[in-house]
Amino acid sequence: MDSKYQPQLVEEKIYKEWEEKDLFSSSKGKPFTILMPPPNANASLHAGHGMYTIEDILIRYKRLAGFASLWIPGTDHAGFETQFVYEKYLAKQGKSRFDFSRQTLYENIYQFVQDNSGLIYNQFKKLGFLADWKRSVFTLDEHVLKTILETFIKMEKEGYVYKDEYIVNYCTYCGTSLSELETIHVERKDPLYYLKYGPFVLATVRPETKFGDTAIAVHPKDKRYKKWVGKEVEVEGLLGKFKIKVIEDEMVDMKFGTGVVKITPAHDPNDFEAGKKHGLEIKKVINIDGRLNELTGPYAGLKVKPAREKIVVDLQSKGLIEKIDNDYLHAVTVCYKCGRDLEPTIIPNWFIKVKNLKKPVIKAVEDEKIKFYPKRYKKQILQWLTVMHDWPISRQIAWGIRIPVWYFVTGNERKIWISFINKKGEYKKGTIGQYLKEGYSLNEIKEGLQQITVPLYKEEKVKYVVSVNDPQDGQDWIQETDTFDTWFSSGQWPLVTLKEEEYKTRFPTDVMGTLSDILPFWVSRMIMFSLYRKNEIPFKDVYLWSKVVDSKGQKMSKSKGNVINPIDLVNKYGADAFRASLIFGIGSGGNVPLAEEKVIGMRNFINKIWNIGRFIEMNVQVKSEKLKVKSSSEKLKVLKELEKEYKKEKKQYLKYMDGYQFSKALGLVYEFIWHRFADYYIEQLKDEVINGNIEALGELEEVYLENLKMLHPFIPFVTETVWKVFNSESILKTSL
Repeated sequence: MDSKYQPQLVEEKIYKEWEEKDLFSSSKGKPFTILMPPPNANASLHAGHGMYTIEDILIRYKRLAGFASLWIPGTDHAGFETQFVYEKYLAKQGKSRFDFSRQTLYENIYQFVQDNSGLIYNQFKKLGFLADWKRSVFTLDEHVLKTILETFIKMEKEGYVYKDEYIVNYCTYCGTSLSELETIHVERKDPLYYLKYGPFVLATVRPETKFGDTAIAVHPKDKRYKKWVGKEVEVEGLLGKFKIKVIEDEMVDMKFGTGVVKITPAHDPNDFEAGKKHGLEIKKVINIDGRLNELTGPYAGLKVKPAREKIVVDLQSKGLIEKIDNDYLHAVTVCYKCGRDLEPTIIPNWFIKVKNLKKPVIKAVEDEKIKFYPKRYKKQILQWLTVMHDWPISRQIAWGIRIPVWYFVTGNERKIWISFINKKGEYKKGTIGQYLKEGYSLNEIKEGLQQITVPLYKEEKVKYVVSVNDPQDGQDWIQETDTFDTWFSSGQWPLVTLKEEEYKTRFPTDVMGTLSDILPFWVSRMIMFSLYRKNEIPFKDVYLWSKVVDSKGQKMSKSKGNVINPIDLVNKYGADAFRASLIFGIGSGGNVPLAEEKVIGMRNFINKIWNIGRFIEMNVQVKSEKLKVKSSSEKLKVLKELEKEYKKEKKQYLKYMDGYQFSKALGLVYEFIWHRFADYYIEQLKDEVINGNIEALGELEEVYLENLKMLHPFIPFVTETVWKVFNSESILKTSL
């Protein structure tokens, strides 16, 4: 062994040996299977991805424990997240998605993903991940698409799918609707405006939506306003006087403002429900581009915030604002991706009825058919499932799996709204009928199509069929342009990763590891789809790993300047040191503070392991040249103590590993190796070994090699390197 361990010279060589010997899967023993949470296909490694190390630890541990371990990797097309990244790329070129047809945009993003794909796999390999890369699955693979579409068609036939104009959380910047679980609520101070509404004064943070008001509401128990209930009152507005009805509804908070609220069904979720309950008109005054429409008169075309500012000035000039509370603290719903305010709006969306689908999920969790680590997440997922409403599964983007719905064009030409790019590259927007009259063919419209909008009003409802391919029945059809929500496709990950014959032996899989942040988004949906399609849970255990933060416990971000590039640390100190730093001294489910100092500390531990190996190896080389020296009674006692302590260590180690207490397992071996084995036992037996006591040397060698096996899941490169000094076969060919 060299005098110094140099990971830069060793790690790449070791990984190539694993590849050449095809050690990434095993058919011997009881199956143990993990499905890798698919990172974005165009992603590169960030600190958070380092926590995939948890799954590598499990795969290696189970391999050494005699299991036929298999870790199947994959990548996610990542729907609107990838399109979001690509649109930023377009913006740098002075372009946007509206410059391209839907198909061209899709093809461009696909090429963008292909050009950037494979990077994260190479980085995962640099971390030593023992995934079976030959088994990699992409969420746009042909067999994946087949399963996704089959699920939708099955659900539609069985009445779980419907399309409705419903109020949704819409990000005008990202250009798509979001489910409740994809939103973030932040506390913020905003002005609270007290507006004069006829005989009332009411409070609102959104005066710009007043053009869409269709009622004024008070609480049924509020005696202050009883005389007005059921009557129409005249209100002075910015576009002239108008009449509006006063209703009573229990959703009104008597303590908010004056206890009187305006009802805007098209732009507030609570107001929408009140509107349905009371049969109120729905007046949409903000378009999905975030601009006020023609119903707002001179404010049409303005974005929400500039419109609000101008409207407030105009209301003040007319004496229609009584007062403004500039320190009103309230919860604001923002996009989880871009952080911008979401606009509640009504658009056609495809929904899944979840009431009956989530019942077996709740039962499986309650009955602990699926166990959660840490245990507290069982309660969390049950809470989320309880409040889960019908799920909007459509996204108004090009990148993704297109919903297999076809609308009947003939007779509906004036009902179907479209936007498309013609052959001259010009942007067109209107009805299909309008452009057919102008001489455009339906095929030309389809080729340049960007988006279609189909009304759902009863008198204007458009016939559609669900089909993977164009019906081609002699009639004219045009396909839905919405794509499936990422969670709809990735939620079926356990259904598309295994080979058909493997579902008999490897399903349910053993462990799903992921961040707690996506427990409601992804984990709940995987369980739901698996129970729906296979009547079986997709995995036995869910391990929620920790979030990587900086040394001060803050989230890493470019704006804060605290981002740490994992590859830089790996290149400098080795993959083992980086891996161990993510695990060592971390409580289950807590944050992982990542700092270079900690990586250095783990590097020092690895050097310690190397130096112990050098000491033993040097004496193994000369043992045959020396006479066997018998141990004194005192040294025999030390040897027996060592054997006893090692057996206790291993027993506790196995308990920790089987209980997903990885930090404790690593800490246990760390303490034993450094403070007991090196500082005590080797010091006690060093002279014996040097003087040729083969008995002492043998015991030290055995205990050392057994500890290498226990350390291997955490620091695979150095343990493999040292192991092969003493053995011809890979450490992965041995057993604990």
